[in-house]
Amino acid sequence: MKITIIGAGPGGYEAAIYAAKKGAEVVLIEKDSFGGTCLNRGCIPTKAFLASSSVLEMAHEAKSYGIKIDGTIEPEYSKIVDRKNKVVAGLVKGIGALLTANNVTQIKGFGKIVDKNTIEVTKDDGTIETVTTDYIVLGMGSVPTTPGMFKYDGNRVITSDEILDMKEAPQSVILVGGGVIGTEIGQFLAAMGTKVTIVEMMDRLLPTMDEDVSKQLARQFKKDKINVITSNGIAEVLPSSGSVEVVLQSGDKLSADYLLVAIGRMPFTKDCGLENVGIEFTEWGGRVKVNEYLQTNVDNIYAIGDLIDTAMLAHVATYEGICAIDNIMGKQWSPKYHAVPGCVYTTPAIASVGATELELQKEGKTYNTGTFDFRGLGKAQASGHIAGFVKVIADENDVLIGASIVGDTATDMLQVLTLAVQLGLTSEQMLQSIFPHPTMCEAILEALHDLHGLSIHKL
Repeated sequence: MKITIIGAGPGGYEAAIYAAKKGAEVVLIEKDSFGGTCLNRGCIPTKAFLASSSVLEMAHEAKSYGIKIDGTIEPEYSKIVDRKNKVVAGLVKGIGALLTANNVTQIKGFGKIVDKNTIEVTKDDGTIETVTTDYIVLGMGSVPTTPGMFKYDGNRVITSDEILDMKEAPQSVILVGGGVIGTEIGQFLAAMGTKVTIVEMMDRLLPTMDEDVSKQLARQFKKDKINVITSNGIAEVLPSSGSVEVVLQSGDKLSADYLLVAIGRMPFTKDCGLENVGIEFTEWGGRVKVNEYLQTNVDNIYAIGDLIDTAMLAHVATYEGICAIDNIMGKQWSPKYHAVPGCVYTTPAIASVGATELELQKEGKTYNTGTFDFRGLGKAQASGHIAGFVKVIADENDVLIGASIVGDTATDMLQVLTLAVQLGLTSEQMLQSIFPHPTMCEAILEALHDLHGLSIHKL
């Protein structure tokens, strides 16, 4: 069995290795670098940046921990970028080594479907290689959304792609969008000394999350001197050679060195030949239509990740890639999306899974919540990370259906609650396990008790 995967992002390259381990002959086609957007222009570069700003923050706070640091503490932006590039390059090389070790044929070039069993790959030198295959997995990923009104030029009006490779921190930037991308990049740039303004059309930052989560981040952004404008949008963009001016829908004007558009991403399908085999798309959003097994309307072609109508997250793409390969190779199962973990790597970090109160209220469903603030934990006080809380949500039968964590190590703690929501565990079942002390995850224990008014350390 020969499986060809177009796109070597987290979904594509992990699916390729998985399929090879299961005995398939695998070809992986990638027009750019292995790792896709996540590794090269998204998850990993931004986390490398945020790691640098975290070290800077700790250095500034060293005195409060009894540590004396003499001299000037300031970022060296070019070296931060160099470190980011080194991290990315090392991981890209590692992926290549894994693919080679698992006998995955790697082709660098732009893949275009000719028919359901044939792909033409145009390489960088202009030559074309033809690949014949039994099955195709589409994993081409996505690109930043840049509506025409923003006058994107890659110069003064930019996306997250361009900001990651600047050699100097901009003096000022206006960020359009207060979602995950906008908040992470905005906080990093503010730590580097950039004057940051975030413009969000909705009434708060991270508008898809619960209000208590958004408020916690808004308080931190106020301390960080990040200007946040909500319930407003961009009416007009006026770029010039040295700056950019925007007119808000309210009529107010703002100017900065750059306008960074961070309002989301769109599937990348342009010139990929999907029309040659009659691939069907959704009416809204231009996503590739798939059935419950991730199979398109063309029986031997599957689609995963940002191309389909699911959460645009690297770990979701990986999950779907494994599922698609299993289904191709005879082990049929359908992906479940009721427990998709989401992470925001700001300070404080934010992590959530399952239903939110916002969603449940809109649906008129009955639910209970339990909360606990980190400041009530010995570990939080000892480490100095007291900001934030854990919130768990249970239905009328005490089954955990959602959770949010705001605070230090939130993204690492989330998996405990993700598993609980995935398996439909009750708080009573969770409370039968022993939580280690002293840890930040004891806040989960306390929040679970709080569902029934029994939190030990909550006033």
